[in-house]
Amino acid sequence: MNIIAWVILGLIAGAIGKAIYPGHQGGGILATMLLGIVGAFLGGSLMTLLTTGQLTLTAATLSIPGIVVAVIGAMLAIFLWGLMTKSNA
Repeated sequence: MNIIAWVILGLIAGAIGKAIYPGHQGGGILATMLLGIVGAFLGGSLMTLLTTGQLTLTAATLSIPGIVVAVIGAMLAIFLWGLMTKSNA
């Protein structure tokens, strides 16, 4: 998948993932796009692991099922980012 499709998928998945995930997440459009791209890779890799049993780094495609997988991956990325940046105060 080329870089323009990754950016489009990242924007779509990141925006939908942030809208669905409960709570407040900071960051602007660049953070949303990066979160969506990470989510596309995370969701694509998890889907490949579940369907084939092999752990490989693959991205979701720019299609309806690919967007669903990327949104799930973006929500997982939001959760993991929240765990890593959580303050203990």
